[in-house]
Amino acid sequence: MKKHILRERSSSSGAARPPVGVEIAGISKSFGAQQVLKNIHLSIKPGEIFTIMGPSGSGKSVLLRLIAGLDQPTRGTVRIEGLDPAEPDTRDRFALALVFQAGALFNSISVYDNLALYLLEHRLCPKKEIRDRVMRALTILSLENAAQKYPSELSGGMKKRVAIARALVMEPQLLLYDEPTSELDPIMGATISEIIATLKHEFNVTSIVVSHDRDLALTISDRVALLMKGEMRALCTPDELRRVEDPAVKDFLNPTIDLKKPRYQQLETS
Repeated sequence: MKKHILRERSSSSGAARPPVGVEIAGISKSFGAQQVLKNIHLSIKPGEIFTIMGPSGSGKSVLLRLIAGLDQPTRGTVRIEGLDPAEPDTRDRFALALVFQAGALFNSISVYDNLALYLLEHRLCPKKEIRDRVMRALTILSLENAAQKYPSELSGGMKKRVAIARALVMEPQLLLYDEPTSELDPIMGATISEIIATLKHEFNVTSIVVSHDRDLALTISDRVALLMKGEMRALCTPDELRRVEDPAVKDFLNPTIDLKKPRYQQLETS
């Protein structure tokens, strides 16, 4: 990571804005008869890395969408510094960026144009500043040589880094990651974890990470929320999570393979 580049953030666009806090009060979310979140309460502090873990189908990504304002809860409230994230005024007041699980890059345009597109379409700053922001973000992620490449020419790890670089162009106060290490080998997964931790300190941004990655959660998080079947099963620091005696939590963090009693057979009969 190029720390001297990171600290240039304020040179072209003014002083960095402070990170924001998120309050989640009694959130429940249903899709028809299916309830995917049940009475979730969270208080996410400004500037922390907060990881949301849980098995597939536990409601992690749904919760992230509610925080991003992309969906509305059935009951309860989400507030960013007291404001509803689904309201346009909130999005105008606070800089929020989302790193999608699949990257959500446009394959028909270059890496540079993927990063510049939102700023250009919404005329958020002059073209020279847009170029400065884009090249600074690419340099931070060691992607400056990929600026004119197309997403189809990139490896999976490079696509993840481009997705993060695109989020950095927004100079966010709140940065949301949806499964940032999925489909990556262990070394690249560790690299992405290092990037998330470094950006948190250098940009002073609040980071909320949805992930199955136990190593990420237990290494870089300030706190971890563990969801199971839409309910909060644990909310604590990584060290505290390692000491939790709840059998379901322990099994999730350190699953064993039992060929005499395969899990899939238990799932089919439950």
